Amino acid sequence: MAREITYAEAIKEAMCQEMRRDASVFLMGEDIGGYGGAFGVTKGMLAEFGPARVRETPISETAYVGAAVGAAMLGMRPVAELMFSDFMAVCYDQIINQAAKIHFMFGGKVNVPLVIRAAAGGGTGAAAQHSQSLEALYCHVPGLKVALPSTPYDAKGLMLTAIRDNNPVIFLEQKRLYPALGDVPEEAYAIPFGQADIKRAGGDVTLITYGRMVQMCLEVAAKLAPEGISAEVLDLRTLVPLDMASVLKSVGKTGRAVVVHEAVAFCGVGAEIAAGIVDSPLFGSLKAPVKRVGARYCPIPFNPALEENNFPTPSGIEAAIRQTLA
Repeated sequence: MAREITYAEAIKEAMCQEMRRDASVFLMGEDIGGYGGAFGVTKGMLAEFGPARVRETPISETAYVGAAVGAAMLGMRPVAELMFSDFMAVCYDQIINQAAKIHFMFGGKVNVPLVIRAAAGGGTGAAAQHSQSLEALYCHVPGLKVALPSTPYDAKGLMLTAIRDNNPVIFLEQKRLYPALGDVPEEAYAIPFGQADIKRAGGDVTLITYGRMVQMCLEVAAKLAPEGISAEVLDLRTLVPLDMASVLKSVGKTGRAVVVHEAVAFCGVGAEIAAGIVDSPLFGSLKAPVKRVGARYCPIPFNPALEENNFPTPSGIEAAIRQTLA
């Protein structure tokens, strides 16, 4: 049965359902117990599951992410929360040199069923060290899976899949989405990784996106519809694995592509997707060059007006669409 809950509540519900089902699942992180997490996602979970399964940690991402890797190697399924995804820079060795590589270096004899969930993205005035979208860094590391849900429904289904996966998963929650409402079934359900979702069908141009930009792209598509411009919005949902087949199918139908992400455009995920389109048999049938829309190549400003100007805007997305249609 579906009912309307927030993105934050959907993530919490997935974690609670998995913790009730599987005693090996537990949480780790700073202020996740009595305080309920920096964004309130784990509020009330300490009362239900107790301090052994909702583990408050010291302010040392290096220590507790390393401990989570060890716990995962020994058969537990830890979900480690980082207040901000920017803080992964503190524990890159644990993530990149350990979690991502152990399964391969042990000849497949050891799994690392670890979820690292973190608030990502800007738009909250949190400045340069608390507002980044660093997903391209994680995508570049073989051994990591990367998920970025855009809706409460997807957030619950992808979190359940992440917890059940035997590989380390970077689960990025764009913080502006936490209060977003959506229909979510009460029962547990899993959304497979590597399956993009068409959030709006269209025939003139494909908007390839994920996370918070999905809503912005839908807004632009709705605005352009009365003009007879039909934009298809394709939500990737996961970046690793990447559903390039769905990208090519949609672009093959429309003949035009605009890739939109909140992360810096330079060396971003959009560049990989654009290259994948260009390298495919579709190249000769494209009606326009692939366009990319992303953040500016600079640290994220604290000033609200400057911050807004740093990220993609509806007007910027619209301009890119019109360029492909010109």
